Amino acid sequence: MSNPSIDPLMALLSQAERERDNAVALLQKASEHFAAAQAQADQLVAYRGEYEARAREQFSKNSSVSILQCYQGFSSRLTQAIEQQQQIAAHAERKVEQAREDLRDQEMRVASVRKLLERRLTEQRLAADRRDQKQTDEFAARAAWAQLQQRPLAV
Repeated sequence: MSNPSIDPLMALLSQAERERDNAVALLQKASEHFAAAQAQADQLVAYRGEYEARAREQFSKNSSVSILQCYQGFSSRLTQAIEQQQQIAAHAERKVEQAREDLRDQEMRVASVRKLLERRLTEQRLAADRRDQKQTDEFAARAAWAQLQQRPLAV
């Protein structure tokens, strides 16, 4: 059953729900990207710790200048990689927060449209109830009038 005064709101609700669902998908994707970036940063930090431990052990056995220079060069590049990965993770985290805000906005929009739709349906239901009551009252009045007309006049 199509209702011309409700159809535009139903279309708007459908569109708002689609946009909300897209926002949910974007949040999920952003969360996954952040988790992967953070895991990679954590792995790099753990690797640096392992590398430094191995290097210390090796320096205690053999402390050649060339080994020390290699260690320092690699350690420096590893630190740069960690910093870069942490920046990537921080950027991904900001994307997650933005996606959460967007989702919150979309959920508010869906809720607002639903509330408007409920109000409109309530208004229509009340108007229909008033029409029905008016018809019932008119029918009762006509029936009473008809009964009065059919009574014989008492003299």
